[in-house]
Amino acid sequence: MRGERQTPLHIMLLGRIARWPPVRASSSLHGLTHVNAEKQPTMVDVSGKAVTKRTATARSIIRLPPAVMAALRHDAELVSKKGPVLSTATLAGVMGAKRTSDLIPFCHPLGLENCKVTLDVRDADSTIHVHCSATVTGRTGVEMEALTGASIAALCVYDMCKALSHDIVITETRLLAKTGGKADFTAAPGT
Repeated sequence: MRGERQTPLHIMLLGRIARWPPVRASSSLHGLTHVNAEKQPTMVDVSGKAVTKRTATARSIIRLPPAVMAALRHDAELVSKKGPVLSTATLAGVMGAKRTSDLIPFCHPLGLENCKVTLDVRDADSTIHVHCSATVTGRTGVEMEALTGASIAALCVYDMCKALSHDIVITETRLLAKTGGKADFTAAPGT
């Protein structure tokens, strides 16, 4: 690994802090909340933050070959040999959002007050748009829960349909909006 740029994960796992490039004043690391003064990954202390209502919505897009979409179509539900694709992916997305802190190392465990996963099948471009919205009243946001929920639902669709084709592509996962905390965020229209 000599000469290669080390990621924070490399540093944590290999204990090679000496190889970490020096942090300059203009470095983007200064804005990272999960890296401490010693350049070690750390959980953010949210104990001093105000308890507020926080929401987030994320989207994942899955592109299926048209033949797969046609093979799965059964009334309003897509059905594979494993069962109803949309219903199963909805459940998987909610379960994933609820388990986010088990999957993302420095994510605070949150008691979600609401989580909704919807899957919009778009035959015209052979895609499925997964939306996950999460709500909590707490000291930290729910962006990661929304992103995880959308991602897990998309992965579930892939798993349930992979017997028909491995040309299924999860083309994007992104945050669409968040409220509460320091600042609200809304993705630019059309993105």
